[in-house]
Amino acid sequence: MRLRGRRAPLAIGVCALLVAATACGGADGSEEPGRTTLVVKTFSQFGYQDLYKQYESSHPGIKIKEENIGKLGDYTPKLQQWMASGSGAGDVVALEEGILIQFMARPDKFVNLLDHGASSLQGDFLEWKWKQGLTSDGAKLVGLGTDVGAQGMCYRTDLFAKAGLPTDRDQVGALWPTWDAYLATGQRFMTARTGASFFDSSGSVYLNMLMQLSDHTYYDTANNLVIDTNPAVKAAWDKTVQMIQAGLSGNIAAYSPQWNAGFKNGRFATIPCPSWMLGTIEKQSGPENAGRWDVAKVPGNGAVRGGSFLAVPTQSKHQREAAELVKFLTSPLGQMAAFKAVNNFPSSPKAIDEPAVRNFTNAYFNDAPVGKIFGDSVKALKPVYLGPDNNPVNDRVTNALTAIEQGKLSPEAAWANAVAEAKRVAG
Repeated sequence: MRLRGRRAPLAIGVCALLVAATACGGADGSEEPGRTTLVVKTFSQFGYQDLYKQYESSHPGIKIKEENIGKLGDYTPKLQQWMASGSGAGDVVALEEGILIQFMARPDKFVNLLDHGASSLQGDFLEWKWKQGLTSDGAKLVGLGTDVGAQGMCYRTDLFAKAGLPTDRDQVGALWPTWDAYLATGQRFMTARTGASFFDSSGSVYLNMLMQLSDHTYYDTANNLVIDTNPAVKAAWDKTVQMIQAGLSGNIAAYSPQWNAGFKNGRFATIPCPSWMLGTIEKQSGPENAGRWDVAKVPGNGAVRGGSFLAVPTQSKHQREAAELVKFLTSPLGQMAAFKAVNNFPSSPKAIDEPAVRNFTNAYFNDAPVGKIFGDSVKALKPVYLGPDNNPVNDRVTNALTAIEQGKLSPEAAWANAVAEAKRVAG
C-alpha cells in the first residue's frame, strides 16, 4: 500500500540520496548462475520491494527472496518453530517489538551484528530503539530497528461534522487532551445519533492507554508476570470499561471482515492509528472515502505501538551477506523509503528530521501533516518493556474486554478471567 498525493518529493529525495550507495531502478528479479539468494522472512508490510531491487542492482551477486506471512499471529509460531529446529528461518527475520524479548532470551540463535560493523551505526537510531536490540551486557546486538509505531488518532471528518463536532485536526486534538476528555467527546458524539459508533472496539483504545501509563505492562523487567499488581494495567482496563459502558464501542473486532467493511461504510468515527495503520485504513476505506479521514494528536502524552527489528539467524549460510542487507534496509535512507512505501515511521533521528519526512503530508487523510504529527509523537517517548509472552497475554485481556462488549461477562468476571488466562499462558 503506497501513500497517495504529495509523495513525489519524498520518492525523488529518497532515490537521489540512495543513489550514492546503490542504483535507483531495479533488477529484473530473475535468478542468475552464481548469485547468492538471501531469504527474508517478514509479516504484514515492510515496504522493501523497491529497496530489494536497488540492492540487487548494486550487488550483482545477490538475489533477495522475501517470504511474507500476513499476520503477526501466524508468523510468530512459525518463527518459533524455525528457530527451535535450526532450519527454515532463512537469512533475515523480522522481530516485532511484542515478540522481541522471547527471542532475545536466546541470543546464541542470532548473529552478533556488532561483529559486522554495526557499532558505528548507533547514532542512526533512537537511543532506546538501539538498546532494545542489545543484550543486557551490551556485548551482542541481535537486531537493528526498522520502524516505530508512532501514534495518532484517525477520525472521520464527515461523521464529526454530522455530530456537530469540529473537523479541523488541531481543534479535534484539543477535544481530547486526556482519555477522560476522549470519553466525554465520545458521549457527545453518540448523543448526536449519527448511526456510527465512536470507535471500532475496545482493544486498541485499551492498549494505547496502557502504553502511556507505565514503563512496563504485563511483565516487569525481571520477566515476572505482574498483570494483577501493575496499577497501569488495571487503570487502562477500568477506563476502557467505562467507555464500553458509555456505549462508545462498535464491538467490531479488529481485522475481521466486519472491521474491514466498517472503514468503507463509516461504521465508526475514530480509531487509534499507529503510523503503519494508515495504509490499512486507506486500503479498506477505498478511494471513495479519500479526504474523509484525518489524523489528530492522540489523547495523553503520545504512545508507540508496534515497530520491529531485523536479525540474522545463525542458521543462515550467508551470514555476512545477510548482515550487510540488514544494515542497508535499516539505514536512515532505507527507513525513509519504507515510510514512503507503506507509512512505516522511521526509528532513525536522521530520517525523522529529514525534510522529506518531516514535511510529508498524506493526501488521502485530508493532507494531514503526518510526518510532523508522528515525528512529534515519537521523539519524546521512552520505551515500554514488553515481556516474553506479552502478545498472548494481551490477546487474553482483549478477549475479556470483548466479552464485556458482547454482554457475556460482567467487568468483574471478565477481569478475573483475564488474570487467570494470563497466568495460564505464562505458565
